[in-house]
Amino acid sequence: MKKRSSIVALFACVLGVVALVLAGCGGGGSTESSSTSSTNESAATSTKGSYTLVKDGTLTCVSELGFAPFEYLEAGSTEPIGYDIDVANEIAKRLGLSCSFLPSQDFDSLVPTIKEGGKADIAIAGITISDDRAKEIDFSDPYFESNLALIVKSDSKETAETLNAKDKKVACQTGTTGDAWIEENLPDAEKVPLTDISAGLAGVSTGSYDAYVVDLPVAKKNLSDSFTDLTILEEIATGEQYGIAVSKNNPELTKAINGALAEMQSDGTLQKIWDKWMVEADVPEE
Repeated sequence: MKKRSSIVALFACVLGVVALVLAGCGGGGSTESSSTSSTNESAATSTKGSYTLVKDGTLTCVSELGFAPFEYLEAGSTEPIGYDIDVANEIAKRLGLSCSFLPSQDFDSLVPTIKEGGKADIAIAGITISDDRAKEIDFSDPYFESNLALIVKSDSKETAETLNAKDKKVACQTGTTGDAWIEENLPDAEKVPLTDISAGLAGVSTGSYDAYVVDLPVAKKNLSDSFTDLTILEEIATGEQYGIAVSKNNPELTKAINGALAEMQSDGTLQKIWDKWMVEADVPEE
């Protein structure tokens, strides 16, 4: 699992250029962008050294709101909460913007949404930085490191070796690193891609699936809160890094976000958000 020292290492390389980044973005898009009267009344126009926004004065975010503790909805609520939600709100605040989240979308639709443009400024949803995704969109600097978890029933006799068989069903969320891990490491098993994490975990609980692969902090949160009959068979050390997805046509927004993230690391804000939401994760090392 992620260590506190990992956060520091991720941002050490950017702290030295914070002043340059902030100067380049002029302190935020809300003062530099202007609204246009074209087909999209709320779209913000770009000037040299500024970034564009779908809605002037607002950082519009898109996510898959079923990924606790990063982004999720509590029962009966329409207000998203979680680690990523707090990160996005703090970034918006530092850029002089309000922050708004669109209705939840399937995870594998988030990168295409940002690539297409016009709907959201960023996607933040525990998105692992990868070469394939970076061909489609730009990523912010990493703001979190994670590993994967292989989940089975608590009384299961399965091992990673026995799961690699044609009669075994191993579920995952579509388009995730867990999806890719199953393909590479359990090629003989039947992979079951799903859009909903809870459905996958429930399937393991009822015996429909033999195992489920998901990010480790998400596994710990869900097994603690709801699926107490499940257990983590194996923690898979992938060391993957989460980044915020931004359109390649909006490089100044990426720079502004990186500046805000560097400030948040330097002044301890990221650590405070970690302490708030990662109670079910491993205790960070000093």
